[in-house]
Amino acid sequence: MNISDSELIRAILISNGHQIISSEADAEVVLMNTCAIRENAHRKIYGRLDTLRPLKKQRQAEGRPFVVGVLGCMAQNLKEELLDHPVANLVVGPDNYRSLPHLIDRIVQTNHPQEGTPSEILASLSEYETYSDIAPARIAGVNAWVTIMRGCDNFCTFCVVPYTRGRERSLPISSILEQLSDLVKSGYKQATLLGQNVNSYCYEGAHFADLMIQSAQIPGLKRIRFTSPHPKDFPEKLLYAIAEYPNICKHIHLPLQSGSNRILNRMNRTYTSQEFFDLVKTIRRILPTATLTTDIIVGFPTETEAEFQETVQVMKTVQFNNAFIFKYSERKGTIAGRDYPDDVSEADKTDRIVRLNAIQHEIAFAKHRHYIGQTVQVLIEGMADKGVDWQMGKTEGNLTVVFPKTVFHPGEFVEVEISETTAGTLYAG
Repeated sequence: MNISDSELIRAILISNGHQIISSEADAEVVLMNTCAIRENAHRKIYGRLDTLRPLKKQRQAEGRPFVVGVLGCMAQNLKEELLDHPVANLVVGPDNYRSLPHLIDRIVQTNHPQEGTPSEILASLSEYETYSDIAPARIAGVNAWVTIMRGCDNFCTFCVVPYTRGRERSLPISSILEQLSDLVKSGYKQATLLGQNVNSYCYEGAHFADLMIQSAQIPGLKRIRFTSPHPKDFPEKLLYAIAEYPNICKHIHLPLQSGSNRILNRMNRTYTSQEFFDLVKTIRRILPTATLTTDIIVGFPTETEAEFQETVQVMKTVQFNNAFIFKYSERKGTIAGRDYPDDVSEADKTDRIVRLNAIQHEIAFAKHRHYIGQTVQVLIEGMADKGVDWQMGKTEGNLTVVFPKTVFHPGEFVEVEISETTAGTLYAG
């Protein structure tokens, strides 16, 4: 989502006469688009601000403008706290990007070093802003990110998103389809539809499954992905659409978060582990070849070892292809941050994440061994880390494949036979 928002910001700035350059040393404006979902993201931004301090001092001494802005969720969540940093002088939330050119101009016009560094802050949430009329200035690549809705109404107790991105509002279906058609004309073969909970998409009676069906009928769009759905309201109609249209990728990212019903309730996830199991059974009945991935949080406040073992049991039963596992990170402004003391020790969190990752590693390795000897279609993304003689890409199930270099280029499809595998990567040749 930050990539998608950054492309939106680029478009707004370019349309107002700004030029995007690659070197911050030559820039007059440096903007950091931020995430607020975990503490590590916060630390990275403060560290990044510190690295800009010498350049900021140099520009002030020279009397030249140097605007440093913090944008996005962290800006919305922390607001004035960020302006306490001596480098930051622009703080803008996700619903206020249209104002960036005006705010930057105002700072530059009043940037007299002897008077100190002026600052601007605009971090108000909107019930209506979707930026549906702005065509993103996309960063070249194989996949195009397409935001179909903004905000979230779920209010999971650990999550800051409803407070940093506001309530749910969906973009017009016509705007999304126009974007997708333009992407095909620009040479993109794949698009990923984005939302905090895509299955909540609704615009003038059209729901997410309807949007996916119409998107799949756009000529030339070879692959369509989406992320992320919520288990609480996953529509069967969407599963049948995935089964019917070959260009809708058979990969579903389904966040579990915990296998304990008590913890799920404290998280306000609004489903039980059994309901999650039932949904997985439905997915595998309708889409038997689909890959399934998930998110899990360990060490949520008051989580016991026994409740952690319930999560382990769900992992072993469902057999996810991949899992993104995180330690609980207390977020300012969330219900959990306000009402639940962060009482699981760091040592216990670390121990649980290590054990869960080890279990998932075994599961993924066993599942991926079944691909050995199979021929899979891969969308090439670029060169592999393995070396100049190797390329890499993704299957429709979003599995990474590394294979000997071909005559084909990023954005093209190739079929390769899998010869070996690890828990995270398939290898051909």
